[in-house]
Amino acid sequence: MSIASGLLAAVRSRARRAGGRAVHRGWRWVREHGAVTGASPGPYRFGELGDGSKLAFPTGTIFNEGSIRIGPFCIIGEQVTLSAGFLPGLDLGPEPVITIGGGCVIGRGSHLVGHQSIVLGDDVWTGPNVYISDQAHEYRDTTLPIGKQWPRNEPVEIGAGSWIGTGAVILPGARLGRNVVVAAGSVVRGEVPDFSVVAGAPARVVRSYSELEGWQPPFRNPAPTPLPEGVTAEQLRALVGWDLRPPGEV
Repeated sequence: MSIASGLLAAVRSRARRAGGRAVHRGWRWVREHGAVTGASPGPYRFGELGDGSKLAFPTGTIFNEGSIRIGPFCIIGEQVTLSAGFLPGLDLGPEPVITIGGGCVIGRGSHLVGHQSIVLGDDVWTGPNVYISDQAHEYRDTTLPIGKQWPRNEPVEIGAGSWIGTGAVILPGARLGRNVVVAAGSVVRGEVPDFSVVAGAPARVVRSYSELEGWQPPFRNPAPTPLPEGVTAEQLRALVGWDLRPPGEV
């Protein structure tokens, strides 16, 4: 390779690296400034968007957000669909169609599709690609396409403190109690009692808790060792071996 060719290759390599850095810096800027918050709602006018809550950019499909209420300190991941009603621009009345409590985390790529009532209690967390809907199509008339048959609405409620695993589907009429775990890929319908774990399609209870018997069946692995009482932040940093201080803290 000649000296000129080598210099040209080096220049091109540096240009590619510089271009890559510029693209990533630009995308970080877009994500930061495109995020939806109460202070910076963009084009959206939610019925409620609590303090400290944020919808990551890029958002998914969002329409009729006036019928959607989001409590404080929620994190809504990228590409999350929040839709109320059949079509954009509908007047759905004063009552919310989708209500998300405080402290909720909705994983990226999830869908909350409401037509009558979907209620998530406080501190409900979901993994990615979870689907929750309160509407299903009927299939009674064999002469009509199923998509054109009149749907059926049944309210959905997910109790506070619950965890919905990746890829789970919550069907119309599902009512989950408090602190329920839904295993990844499960399909949930009907009533789910408090303090239980459900799995499968259709989902069934595979573990539950009662004050009399504790967890049944019992856990096979030991509980994590809790931190000793009175451990200071400095001691924890020394134990872990990492600098856990926030940026800028001396």
